[in-house]
Amino acid sequence: MKIKKDDKVKVLTGKDKGKIGKVLKVVKKTNRVVVENINVVKVHQRPTQANPQGGIVEKSMPIDISNLMIMCNSCVKPTRVGMKQLEGGKRVRVCKKCNEQIDS
Repeated sequence: MKIKKDDKVKVLTGKDKGKIGKVLKVVKKTNRVVVENINVVKVHQRPTQANPQGGIVEKSMPIDISNLMIMCNSCVKPTRVGMKQLEGGKRVRVCKKCNEQIDS
């Protein structure tokens, strides 16, 4: 997976198209990610010790990784991700538009 936790991503399709958010969680098994304030739904929650009132809560749900594009820090545009191997054998993610390293 080329998208990691704490990356900034832009939504390409769906009800939140065009919005930018930070990745909170990556679910590798289903190729989905949870993005902050994206794909928010209202969930009915029963009363628990943590939330004795219960009620309707807003929650960010996972979105498919194919509907997202990573934002480059240097050129500030959505971009595809390439991999580059450094001298020490370490692999890093690279922006395909400006060839700069993408930092998490």
